[in-house]
Amino acid sequence: MHELTREQARRIVVRATMLDAQRPTDLMTVVERLAALPVEPSRAVAPSYDLVAWSRLGAAYEPADLDELLAARELYEDADGIRPMADLSLHLADMATWPPWDDTREWLEANELFRTEVLDVLDADGPLPSRAVHATAQVPWRSSGWNADRNVRTMLSCLLARGEVAVNGRTGTQRKYDLAERVYPASVEAMPADQARTERNERRLRGLGLARASGTALPGEPIHVGDAGEPALVEGTDGEWRVDPAQLGRPFGGRIALLSPFDPVCRDRVRMQDLFEFEYVLEMYKPAAKRRWGYFALSILYGDRLVGKLDATADRKAGRLFVDAVHQDVPFPKAMTRAVDAEITALAAWLGLALDR
Repeated sequence: MHELTREQARRIVVRATMLDAQRPTDLMTVVERLAALPVEPSRAVAPSYDLVAWSRLGAAYEPADLDELLAARELYEDADGIRPMADLSLHLADMATWPPWDDTREWLEANELFRTEVLDVLDADGPLPSRAVHATAQVPWRSSGWNADRNVRTMLSCLLARGEVAVNGRTGTQRKYDLAERVYPASVEAMPADQARTERNERRLRGLGLARASGTALPGEPIHVGDAGEPALVEGTDGEWRVDPAQLGRPFGGRIALLSPFDPVCRDRVRMQDLFEFEYVLEMYKPAAKRRWGYFALSILYGDRLVGKLDATADRKAGRLFVDAVHQDVPFPKAMTRAVDAEITALAAWLGLALDR
């Protein structure tokens, strides 16, 4: 059982997620380490897959780099993330048994003709955005949430999770769907489910550094790692953690970084509170009058601490990055203020926008 201070735990997380002073040099290295880039497409500042890559690579990263790796089939996009194609075998067994929920399975069974019609449209005309796939459900999808009456989009999401359909390009942030056989290599065989789960947990822990074995599931790439790594206790926190032993005892050098709400450091809000003692809520779904930090606030990492939030919006038509506020969770000394200002300037330059403060 490893015993860690909070500082040691934070530094393990920052190093593992490639946000320390030693930046990676290429996008493939970033995706392989993190296991997946988030697919959340909001462009309030930039899509989260681009923000996560820029936070690691800096000005060397261009969104076209990601498009090229996807087009070359070195990466692929599933329902939960953008992943190395080499990892496809780790997910095929779960795709074959999806969905795990009775109501979704019953809906698919009741809509076999609808499913076939969608696949026939993609076979004839794919890749297509969801709005261009015209087919009729026998039984409408019933939901009290975002997917109510969105039958084609729901069917495409189901077929993507089942491995029958794959993402084959984008128009802006809109996915284009195609038959999976046109995207996934035919030679890839599924790894046995138990073995694949163990391997995924180990790889995920390498990209997180420190995580809980289990807990509440979130949409997207999981945040828990089973029995991967070794057990650890962290001062000031309850219960046991799992730590990547390769991160123990390594030197640390920090830097400044602006993080998407869906960054691997930030997605697990409970871990963020436990280790960084940092409160954060994504407020894009709240009425404007009830927001404390902004529609899509970026967390500010300084060394091994999360020190504030950046409320900024990219207005591409106006050609400007508007900075509405920099919220300081701790008082910023002069050196920290200069570093934050420089990183905001770098963000605007990377976006190709004039900075408006």
